[in-house]
Amino acid sequence: MSDHQGLDSLFADLPEVLSTPEVAKLLNMSVPGVQKWLKEGVIPGYKVGRTWFVTKHDLRATFQAGANTKPSRETEIHEG
Repeated sequence: MSDHQGLDSLFADLPEVLSTPEVAKLLNMSVPGVQKWLKEGVIPGYKVGRTWFVTKHDLRATFQAGANTKPSRETEIHEG
């Protein structure tokens, strides 16, 4: 299974806009932890009044951008 297929299955049944508790459940985090990440910009979100919202698209893009990748052979040589 490719990384994209894994993300597709993870995000398939999610609503287009997620609440802070929904993001916390997805990430297996506490709501205050998610709120902290939102305030710090770790997770992109939108604040309306006192309530944070995260779009499925933005959260998926964040997952995709932060995916671990195998270092190139050149990187391994320079670091080793």
